[in-house]
Amino acid sequence: MNAFLPGLPPDEEVPEFFRGYVSKAIPFPDPVARLVAQKHELLGMLQSLPGAKRSHRYAGGKWTIAEVLGHLIDAERIFAYRALRIGRRDQTPLSPFEENSYVVAADSASVPWESLLDEFASVRDSTILLLRNLPDKAWTNMGIASGRAISVRALAFVMVGHVDHHTGVLRDRYL
Repeated sequence: MNAFLPGLPPDEEVPEFFRGYVSKAIPFPDPVARLVAQKHELLGMLQSLPGAKRSHRYAGGKWTIAEVLGHLIDAERIFAYRALRIGRRDQTPLSPFEENSYVVAADSASVPWESLLDEFASVRDSTILLLRNLPDKAWTNMGIASGRAISVRALAFVMVGHVDHHTGVLRDRYL
C-alpha cells in the first residue's frame, strides 16, 4: 500500500462546483483509507435493505435508493477515469456528464440488488487500487474536466465527499 498522503487540495485545484464535496472529506487526511471505510459503511447500510425500500422515493422526481446506488457507481467510474487520465498527464479535456440522463439510462431498478451492491464494491476496489498505485507526483497533476481545471488529489477527495453526501441523504431522507 502506498503510504503517501496527498494533502488537501488548495482551492485552485478544485472547481467551485466540487468544493462542497471536498469540504465533506476534510476530516479524512487519507482519502484512500476513507474510500476503503466508505465501501464497508455503505454496503453495511444497504445490504439488508428490504426490496420495497429499494424503490422508495422520498419525494416526487427524486431518485430511488437503487437509482442513488447506480448513480454512485457511474459517478465513481467517471471520477476515477478522470483521475487516471489526469494522473497519466493526458491533457485532453474531459467532457462533463449529465447525472440525471445517466440515472435514466442505467435503469438500476431492473438490475438485481445483489448485483448492484457487487458492482459498487468492484468499482470502489478498482478506484482504491488505482489511487494506491499512483506515483506520488501524479497526485498534483492538473487537467480539464467539465471545462474546469482539477487535480488528481481533488478528484480523490471529491469521490470521498460525493459518497458521504449521498450516504447522508440516504440516512436522512430514505432510511
